[in-house]
Amino acid sequence: MTSTTEQFADLSATTLLRFATAGSVDDGKSTLVGRLLHDSKSILTDQLEAVEAVSAQRGQDTPDLALLTDGLRAEREQGITIDVAYRYFATARRRFILADTPGHVQYTRNMVTGASTADLAVVLVDARNGVIEQTRRHAAVAALLRVPHVVLAVNKMDLVGYEEAVFAKIAEEFTAYASDLGVPEITAIPISALAGDNVVEPSAHMDWYGGPTVLEHLETVPVSHDLTACPARFPVQYVIRPQTAAHPDYRGYAGQIASGVLRVGEAVTVLPSGRTSVIEGIDALGESVDIAWAPQSVTVRLKDDIDISRGDLIAPSASAPATTQDVEATVCHVADQPLAVGARVLIKHTTRTVKAIVKEIPSRLTLDDLSQHPNPGQLVANDIGRVVVRTAEPLALDSYADSRRTGSFLLIDPADGTTLAAGMVGESFASKAETTVQADEEGWDF
Repeated sequence: MTSTTEQFADLSATTLLRFATAGSVDDGKSTLVGRLLHDSKSILTDQLEAVEAVSAQRGQDTPDLALLTDGLRAEREQGITIDVAYRYFATARRRFILADTPGHVQYTRNMVTGASTADLAVVLVDARNGVIEQTRRHAAVAALLRVPHVVLAVNKMDLVGYEEAVFAKIAEEFTAYASDLGVPEITAIPISALAGDNVVEPSAHMDWYGGPTVLEHLETVPVSHDLTACPARFPVQYVIRPQTAAHPDYRGYAGQIASGVLRVGEAVTVLPSGRTSVIEGIDALGESVDIAWAPQSVTVRLKDDIDISRGDLIAPSASAPATTQDVEATVCHVADQPLAVGARVLIKHTTRTVKAIVKEIPSRLTLDDLSQHPNPGQLVANDIGRVVVRTAEPLALDSYADSRRTGSFLLIDPADGTTLAAGMVGESFASKAETTVQADEEGWDF
């Protein structure tokens, strides 16, 4: 019999795939996830018994597998998904972290949360309805967030007689749209989540389809977590100065390596100050090491005593990012209160938080045809648009296309700490707007 330790060792040896599901209301996202968990034997007996009991109380002959993810009372009462539901499961080939995101237009911001760290997005479409505006919205969010793999799951094929022509038309329309957005890989799979066709097991009703099932694709899609290929970025989380008899002169800078590799003896630059030094030592798990890589949490010691605090960024001098106080980005507005030109905000980038002003909102994206609505004046909840922000202090930013970690930020309400918008630095699939930043005259003159 395999020991718990050996089982954990085997599990940890498998790769990890983070993926998110999205789709319009009643397209069957929660049913798909429930079917995936059920047919892959990734749910506990008591969980299944609870679902069966609730389904029986409703007069249903078969278990409603959507209840495995729709855990909020409001979700179960309305038969919809409201919040992001995270599920963790594993097969013999791979481990998975799943984010089941809502389908309502007013919960688009929840999809941004769920897909922000995803390697793959499953976009569901009802075979009877085809590609609709919310489908395009979800494809656009996946493209903005640089999700490298998108699966189009054409659901409810049983309700259209498993017709190949219906699937082919939807797949062609979606693929053309998503390709225009810059999605690098799109895989279309015809399924029936309710009946289980092509979810875990191949369908006996669609012999015209020769591709993988949803689970087979999830298990085999190539996933690269090689953050070491990117330039090294080390946001300082905490400064360690024990000042004890044993360590009277110890000064270390603790944090998590966001990307790349750090080496002892390497010349580095501290940003935004621009001061330079050399890595004298790296401490990891209580031991000194010569090399460390993302996403390890380490303490870095430098040869020179430099004024460094939380929020500073340490990077190799040869590949240090430029600093700027003018940030142009695409944002998804997530708060109920509007984001208007002239708003005073805080911008949180890695471990650094600084004051900022929204100087311009050049455009708001119209997702049905990807047109830009110029100068909307403000963004409201779930809007996606371009913003120009002027910061009080320089930030060391990368393009989001190059680094999801150091190319992203949050805009925060300084009054109550509410998150206003999630931002992605640099170009998106939208054309870059030419902007001119004017000086502020109301006390926040940066």
